[in-house]
Amino acid sequence: MKPILIRMRDGDNVAIVGNDGGLPAGTELPGGVRLLEKVPQAHKVSLVDLPAGAAVVRYGVTIGRTLEPLAAGRWVHERLIEMPAARELQGLPMATHRPPAAAPLEGFTFEGYRNADGSVGTRNILAITTTVQCVAGVLDVALRRIRDELLPRYPNVDDVVGLEHTYGCGVAIDAPDAVIPIRTLRNISLNPNFGGEVMVVSLGCEKLQPDRLLPPGSIAIGSASADTTATALDVVCLQDPAHVGFASMIESIVRRAELHLARLNHRQRETVPASELVVGVQCGGSDAFSGATANPAVGFCTDLLVRAGATVMFSEVTEVRDAIDELTARAATPELAQAMVEQMAWYDAYLARGRVDRSANTTPGNKAGGLSNIVEKAMGSIVKSGSVPISGVLAPGERLAPGQRGLIYAATPASDFICGTLQLAAGMNLHVFTTGRGTPYGLAACPVVKVATRSDLARRWHDLMDLNGGRIADGDATIEELGWELFHLLLEVASGRRTWAEQHRLHNALVLFNPAPVT
Repeated sequence: MKPILIRMRDGDNVAIVGNDGGLPAGTELPGGVRLLEKVPQAHKVSLVDLPAGAAVVRYGVTIGRTLEPLAAGRWVHERLIEMPAARELQGLPMATHRPPAAAPLEGFTFEGYRNADGSVGTRNILAITTTVQCVAGVLDVALRRIRDELLPRYPNVDDVVGLEHTYGCGVAIDAPDAVIPIRTLRNISLNPNFGGEVMVVSLGCEKLQPDRLLPPGSIAIGSASADTTATALDVVCLQDPAHVGFASMIESIVRRAELHLARLNHRQRETVPASELVVGVQCGGSDAFSGATANPAVGFCTDLLVRAGATVMFSEVTEVRDAIDELTARAATPELAQAMVEQMAWYDAYLARGRVDRSANTTPGNKAGGLSNIVEKAMGSIVKSGSVPISGVLAPGERLAPGQRGLIYAATPASDFICGTLQLAAGMNLHVFTTGRGTPYGLAACPVVKVATRSDLARRWHDLMDLNGGRIADGDATIEELGWELFHLLLEVASGRRTWAEQHRLHNALVLFNPAPVT
């Protein structure tokens, strides 16, 4: 077996093993180092002798310090290194890096759904918003009827989904941080893939009343069809005295849904420029290959999308926190750099209230996949953002401003489900998700393109992964080639090509981020 060793930067003193199944003790590596023990795939091996307390360098940064002397050829894992302290949020480089402007990419298009507010959807979906978890069971029954009885009559509508969540009552609704889950649900209801049609199912007694969630005048209602406009928020309240029995509730939801379906059915795909894409990028079930294969390819694609005028959002506070100096340097203005610092500081304080820090992020699966700590994970995570300047910052649950484009930092927790939920609220119409350990993650409201970091995962999960980033490690593709391939795949998916998650109807629940108290 020819040993495969992946070293990220010339100054790195560790590299990861690329071979499926790892390499046995005694293997001679490129450069002449001989393995002193078996090293699993994706795990690090020391390239030089490291005394106790020495810096372990990967991605050109110190990801930890050795707890004991490590000879060249040793397996370097989390139990042998101490994680460094987090970078202070003072004295950072603020908008100091000015990469040369790349030539615009012109002529790329996709077939999307143009909305009355100017946004564009990649899918044509009826979303039914809920104000409280109490109504979820009733809505689920109604959704089954709508799919079985109504959807076949409206062939231009892709699906009907319930925006169900665990919020709405039993919470401190007036606490300062309650604004986050409320605006998140409000902004998800306005996602471009829903065509401007807003329908709400309410219980009646909950704290999050419909007019608080969607205040009068705050949204354009019934805007999917220019010739049909509703005059008030469409709410089905289960405690309404008109409902006598369970069947009455279901019938009311189904009947009202048909009005929205009829309007959505008038929507037709039309050719729109690639600049109308709003792509959220995220990673989950990460391994040490993430930052070497899939994420760099996504980063190259990010640069292509921004050159085409599109919007790309990257997120996950704890998974970029240790690279804050690189991010603030890339901000387009000092004000944007400061906005990123403020989001990091807010999250530091949030974690401190729970008596944890960023190290709580890393999972057993991450470590089994070769990631020793959150510092190493962060260095591999930020490469999804490419190299272009950061042109905007969103707080959790905020929505992109009309016409806002470029690379956006949308602050979110790193939890897959919460990050995806918040990116939907920001206006995402297409999602890219990289994974090394494997996850069947998907969203009902938005197509999710899954990119495997390893060829072994892509082979085993052949009907779950949409693109194999492991070909980079195998020597079968370059980062640039895979980045272009992803770019073209995104245009195809935006035009209607179904991802594996869509074909299998793999949909994770929406999870609202609620840092406010539960009463």
